[in-house]
Amino acid sequence: MGALLHFKNLYAQAFEDCKPEIVVVVLKIYSVFCALMIFMAIYALSDRALNGWDF
Repeated sequence: MGALLHFKNLYAQAFEDCKPEIVVVVLKIYSVFCALMIFMAIYALSDRALNGWDF
């Protein structure tokens, strides 16, 4: 749990003093999008592995 809190603090500090607010919003949306894509890739890989690599 401490690692997640550490990553949350790093994420919050990364956007603290960024001036163009639209850039901050776009980067936050992009980071959430990337996290979802990574989650979907891990899910797809684990699903294929658990089902015997059946395509």
